[in-house]
Amino acid sequence: MKGVIFNAVEEAVTDLYSADTWDDLLDKAELSGDYTSLGTYDDEELFKLVGAAHELTGIEANELVRILGEHAFPHLAKRLPDLCEGAANTHEFLRRVNDIIHPEVLKLHPDAAPPEFSFEDLPDGALRVTYRSARKLGVLAEGLIHGAAAQYGETVAIDVVSGAGEAVTVFDVAIVASAEKAA
Repeated sequence: MKGVIFNAVEEAVTDLYSADTWDDLLDKAELSGDYTSLGTYDDEELFKLVGAAHELTGIEANELVRILGEHAFPHLAKRLPDLCEGAANTHEFLRRVNDIIHPEVLKLHPDAAPPEFSFEDLPDGALRVTYRSARKLGVLAEGLIHGAAAQYGETVAIDVVSGAGEAVTVFDVAIVASAEKAA
């Protein structure tokens, strides 16, 4: 996993709790925390951090990953300024991930293994998103989708249709409120 993800998780933990909490997580997980944005780290390190956070907070691991994804998105958007450009809303952003964002990630990090997404428009206006990754981090993707929606001033309802915790997870993402609709 790329270090930029760990950097965003650190910033999210620091924002939500404190720098001391991040240090406590590293200590409990027995990790150094020396993550550089360009570095590549074992996926297991993220799982160790989540396990340590579960022990310290009592929050269920998947919920922690979801929360971290949501709160890490603004940090990723800040580090990668082109991330949200060219999309008017959450659905448009999601459709760009495979074709624009992940190729750019691979230019910077040829050894990266980003997840793959496919999309289907549903009759009710929702977007069916299929996540594929050997990492089985659909809950992180779910959190990142919530974070992306917040970036666009929207609220989304995400229904996990199938595959929670599997290499393939299917979500239905409906925009339920937006700053534009509220105005």
